[in-house]
Amino acid sequence: MDDIFVTKVTEKPTRKDVLLDLVLTNKEGLVEDVKFGGSLGCNDYEKVEFRFLHGGSRVISRIKVLDFRIANFDVFKDLLGGIPWFRALEGRGVQESWLLFKHYFLHAQDRCMPLSKKSSKGGRRPAWMSKELLAKL
Repeated sequence: MDDIFVTKVTEKPTRKDVLLDLVLTNKEGLVEDVKFGGSLGCNDYEKVEFRFLHGGSRVISRIKVLDFRIANFDVFKDLLGGIPWFRALEGRGVQESWLLFKHYFLHAQDRCMPLSKKSSKGGRRPAWMSKELLAKL
């Protein structure tokens, strides 16, 4: 379990004589530029503003996704099409039939659709908009 750090935001009370303003963070030193004063509407609370700092390092995604651009759909079709489904599912219940189909489907997917690292582009353009299509546009 991660440690929890308590940062006292202000040294003076912001509501009557009570010090209510604490910030809980998972790292020390994430809060700075504390300003207080004024109120929001007609209440006796003082407004507290502060800035959260964030680290400069980026998290590298290790997520893998199916790469449909280089998938071999002909082999995929042959693998699933070569199974005698009527005989394979005969006499089975719905749940058992689903699990059998899922097993064969995922096996074919593993063989025909390679995984690749998730693009760092962050979805700036739709997946269907290829470089060729962009060039034509």
